[in-house]
Amino acid sequence: MITVTPSAVQAVSEFFKTQTLSPIRIFLSQGCCGPQLGMALDTINGGDTVHAIGGFEFIIQKDLLSQIQPVEVDFTDSTFRISSSLEPEAGGGCQGCGSSANCCGS
Repeated sequence: MITVTPSAVQAVSEFFKTQTLSPIRIFLSQGCCGPQLGMALDTINGGDTVHAIGGFEFIIQKDLLSQIQPVEVDFTDSTFRISSSLEPEAGGGCQGCGSSANCCGS
């Protein structure tokens, strides 16, 4: 299940006032502190599940969604935040990131 808060729907709506409407992919990437969820504009693929929310299409790979659901997209403090059942890795390894680039969001 994917939920998108009203503030996130509003932020997406503002974004698409100046961009061509496109599906929004939720994806998993590896950061310096382990796996992190992100969003990008993309096309729908055969292995995707599509969630129509607030007039927009949010897409995610079926296999990924089954591993990390529920997923919530929020927009606070001028930033999209994606939360899920995905647990951050212990120990993260952020010591190598330097003080000017806090990759762990803390």
